[in-house]
Amino acid sequence: MPLHQRAIDRTSRADLLRGAGVAFAGITALGVARLAGAADRDQDALNLLLMVEYAEVGLYSTALEGNRLTGELRSYARTVLGHERDHLAALKQTLGAAADPEPRQDFAKATRSTEAFADAAGRLEDLAVSAYNGQATGVSKKVFVAAATIVSVEARHAAWIRSIVGRRPAPDATDTPLKRDEVLDGLRDLGVQL
Repeated sequence: MPLHQRAIDRTSRADLLRGAGVAFAGITALGVARLAGAADRDQDALNLLLMVEYAEVGLYSTALEGNRLTGELRSYARTVLGHERDHLAALKQTLGAAADPEPRQDFAKATRSTEAFADAAGRLEDLAVSAYNGQATGVSKKVFVAAATIVSVEARHAAWIRSIVGRRPAPDATDTPLKRDEVLDGLRDLGVQL
């Protein structure tokens, strides 16, 4: 092969490698951007669910402090409070420094009577299930799997409180997922100050 052809071949290979390097860098940057986007979606979803868990811990703690609950309703609140504290701890650990702070809460109206508490607990547990379901489609598989282990327990809580107050434990065959704004509105209606 003539010398000038070898120089062209070397230049072509070098150009090809440089071009491949630029293409790889572009693909890598796109992949990192997608990963960052997925991480942002995971963080946003987990922080929304964290707000729900803060509310659940707050409602059950307030209700038990008031000493108005007796019998099965008190047993329910104690058991569920333990679960919700575990859920809250798991979400805070997963989020680390990215965890949003606990919002102010006022559950005086929701705990003024056993009937008010039972209604609020039922609404909040239904909200929790719909919040977890609503966030399921926009998160990574890892977050989805972790959230699935919690939402099934939230559904049991909802069925349990319904059965205590004489409502059908599972009134519908499916649950309606809620969007972020709908979840936040539901939390505000219950006494969370966002």
